[in-house]
Amino acid sequence: MRFGIVVDSACDLPAEFFAEHDVGILPISIRIGNESLVDDRDPALTARYLAENLGARGAAAETEPYTVEQIRDVFLERLVLDYDCVFCLTITSTRSPIFEHARKASFAILNSYQAVRRAAGVDGPFLMRVIDSQTLFAGQGVGVYEATRLIAANSSIGAMRERLEFIAQNSYGYMLPRDLYYLRARAQKKGDRSVGLFSVALGSALDIKPILRGWRGETGPVGKVRGFDAGAKILFAYAQERVRAGLLVPVLCVSYGGDLAELAALPGYPALKETCAEHGVEVLESPMSVTGMVNVGVGAVTLGFAALEHEAKF
Repeated sequence: MRFGIVVDSACDLPAEFFAEHDVGILPISIRIGNESLVDDRDPALTARYLAENLGARGAAAETEPYTVEQIRDVFLERLVLDYDCVFCLTITSTRSPIFEHARKASFAILNSYQAVRRAAGVDGPFLMRVIDSQTLFAGQGVGVYEATRLIAANSSIGAMRERLEFIAQNSYGYMLPRDLYYLRARAQKKGDRSVGLFSVALGSALDIKPILRGWRGETGPVGKVRGFDAGAKILFAYAQERVRAGLLVPVLCVSYGGDLAELAALPGYPALKETCAEHGVEVLESPMSVTGMVNVGVGAVTLGFAALEHEAKF
């Protein structure tokens, strides 16, 4: 059976990983002023976004994921022919309609694929499974990594679905933002009033940054730190602890809203990579998606891993 994997463009993994495993991307459209961009994880777009400082206008941007009809068409035009079963892993459904769009599209796809495959001379049924990652950005990458391992191990469809849903329940995505004013402006643009002006002003004056977590569909602060570099060191030290305690999937996904050379220079990051190497955990580094930078600002760092439930202490 030919297995395929599809994600939305907010999933942070290296371009080389997407290419090696032929991971399909559901793009997200972005309008910044009079300019329209399509985030399909093209490294050239990421480079342009940073080089032209498009993020300075990003807080007011409009983002639009693929519609139900667009997802249906992507599958019926190519994926139902290239694969016999596709797992679609989406950003958390509590922050984006992509999961719901893909779920609805799956009904139309499964009702229409027979004629498409028959016309192309492709035998056998087609299956599609849509899974809510319940996290975002680098956290979403963990389930995708596990899906590639399950495919390589010739796992059954049922076993894959059960395992991926288990990993989704236990995937943690953490983020350290750099600019609180940007984060507040973006939250207001999306109708989220949880980031108050007073707290932002106070936090900025004292250089206090929140550590945010996306887990089981809930996103919010789990700690606060003074200074971005100090916060990065604390976050990376916490990740080291989790690696030493044992992860459910041997991977740590890390993304950064800028040049990856800046990520490598952050305090505590080299030590985190050493700990991962000592424990057989692969580190997958990637620039944050343009969609991610639009939503949380340039310069943010995110990391993701899968682990049994535990208390986050910062």
